[in-house]
Amino acid sequence: MRVVVVGGGVMGSSFAWWLSGDPAFTGEILVVERDSGYRRASSALSASSVRQQFSTPVNIAIGRFGFDFLRRAEDLLAVGGERPAIGLVERGYLMLAGAEGASILRANHALQREYGVEVALLDPDALRARFPWLATEGLALGSLGLSGEGWFDGWGLLQAFRRAARARGARYLEAEVVAGERRGRRALAVRLASGERLAADVLVVAAGPWAARVAAMFELALPVEARRRCVYMFETPEPPAEAPLVVDPSGVWFRPEGRGFICGAPPPEEEDLPDLPLVAEDGFFEERIWPALAERIPAFERLRLRSSWAGYYAYNRFDQNALLGAHPEVDNLFFMAGFSGHGIQKAPAVGRGIAELVLHGAYRSLDLSPLDIGRLAAGRPLRERAVI
Repeated sequence: MRVVVVGGGVMGSSFAWWLSGDPAFTGEILVVERDSGYRRASSALSASSVRQQFSTPVNIAIGRFGFDFLRRAEDLLAVGGERPAIGLVERGYLMLAGAEGASILRANHALQREYGVEVALLDPDALRARFPWLATEGLALGSLGLSGEGWFDGWGLLQAFRRAARARGARYLEAEVVAGERRGRRALAVRLASGERLAADVLVVAAGPWAARVAAMFELALPVEARRRCVYMFETPEPPAEAPLVVDPSGVWFRPEGRGFICGAPPPEEEDLPDLPLVAEDGFFEERIWPALAERIPAFERLRLRSSWAGYYAYNRFDQNALLGAHPEVDNLFFMAGFSGHGIQKAPAVGRGIAELVLHGAYRSLDLSPLDIGRLAAGRPLRERAVI
């Protein structure tokens, strides 16, 4: 079996690692990545956090597996006795809600508890007692993850998966895919900018924000766009102690990073356009983010912005959830797409799942079928309410 993977970021590299490690696999894995330095890759530009506080059972299960994998990743992805640095920090998400969002937080909490997530609902008094640096005006409720959540070194995870996949025999090609060949229900090959043709028994699209462009090469439409998200790093003279990753009702989020903090927020809907340049706008921080941070954490009134960057969400317009599996019109063309900002934390579980689907024809460990790409044609969205 010859498997060609379009996209060598964390998702494609996770798939290559899992597939190459399956005893039932015999054949060749070619991973095509146009940006081998990962300068524009979402994997390298991610805020790299992991959680279980989702609103759908499948995403809760993916989050749980992802965190458990990260706990063991330095051993699992070791090559020749050399263990990669993943830098996992276990500290929960604190989701805050005003009166309008409290019912959603309660519903999410009930589902999360049903599936074994360790999470606590905190009223304003409990929030003040636990986090004295937090201003609770306008808050009705907070949901705090007690275990199985945190953040990590996304660049380290990407490089670890890539290195471990190569050690198992996967081959990486620095090249750009510019065309696809298809005959009926079969994808036959991709063509590179160099003119080279790569024939394949199986094609896997793990192209992140550019997955729709690859789909179009096979005469398929995919509702995935590159949506810019900006991340800002700052320091403050009196940092809040033991801060979790905090998500404010305004949409502004922040978390500790080294001796400072990083933060961000989704742009207004009318400004959230596809394919904007990867340049962080400091004006957005000053006008939208800083005021919200200072209102919620008074110590942040004296913060100093240190740096900023921008990356792309592979935004799924249909329902902001992953699109997985073989396309219903092309039997051997598999997609790992549309993660809408949650890809890097889902890479361990999704890489394993798609490897099982390709090799065995079914999910064997974690059932990812609710995220099947076939729901597009069926008009059956799976809404994820806990999108950050």
